[in-house]
Amino acid sequence: MNLFKTSLMAVAALMLVVTGCQKETKLGSQDNPVKLYFTPSVDSDTITSNSKDFIQFLEKETGLYFKTGIPTNYVAVVEAFGSKRADIGVMNSFGYLMANSKYGAEAKLRVIRYGHDYYQGQIIAHVDSGIKTVKDLQGKRFGFTDPSSTSGYMFPLKILKDNEVEPGKTTFLTKHDNVVTSIYQKQVDAGATYYSAPSKDGKIRDARSRVKTQFPDVEDKVKIIAITEKIPNDPFVFRKDLPAEVTSKFIAAVKKYLSTEKGKTTFKNIYSVDGLVDTSDADYNGLRDMIKSINLDLDSVLK
Repeated sequence: MNLFKTSLMAVAALMLVVTGCQKETKLGSQDNPVKLYFTPSVDSDTITSNSKDFIQFLEKETGLYFKTGIPTNYVAVVEAFGSKRADIGVMNSFGYLMANSKYGAEAKLRVIRYGHDYYQGQIIAHVDSGIKTVKDLQGKRFGFTDPSSTSGYMFPLKILKDNEVEPGKTTFLTKHDNVVTSIYQKQVDAGATYYSAPSKDGKIRDARSRVKTQFPDVEDKVKIIAITEKIPNDPFVFRKDLPAEVTSKFIAAVKKYLSTEKGKTTFKNIYSVDGLVDTSDADYNGLRDMIKSINLDLDSVLK
């Protein structure tokens, strides 16, 4: 009997341990925080310093713990959904298509920039390069951002293909400001970055604005050659099997945060974002059609 009681006590103790572990590892707990990934389209220090207040707000509003991640490239964000290292991601549009195709991740929010839920890409060149039209890019040194960037690669690439132009040496420079800087310093002749129309008072808001403090005359040295078609803005993407409670709490909290002055300032500093709208996967079908038109295999970008 004593042996039987001892066994029962051991089983009960084991169940308590297991139950305790389950509570400790519940998503959103301190030991298992919700993992929020940011696409590294701007300097990681800028994202890190500005996202701290956002994370504190999220934790207070949702009662969940959060942890941020900033990978070194766009594709790493995609793969983070496959390995469950990312639960939620602020992604570029093309990266989202890959995450959706390969891992079933789903877009539920789309950012607003300067009053628009879309943006564009641009091809820019140094004023001393002799480049005046897209045709002049033939054989020139060209800088893209990342192979999975919509504005910094895919849409500008379509312009090149449509014009039957083949640049000379091409380089992937990771970030939009890197492309602008490389052109300014004449390390490449031309390149591709994101485009946003100037403000009403004429202030530039495309990628050149990101280096204007360092290079005040960048507008005089780097000019726009072509502007792409419209691209649906960056989505907030959610892991396929993320608990609905986590998703709904996050969406409510981020919308509330962006309704505050601090929230608007934070997201404007990170991604030039000033609002959010609800979105769905269908809103990105036009982008899928564009990718098909240039015969790009989504999976090939991940290799």
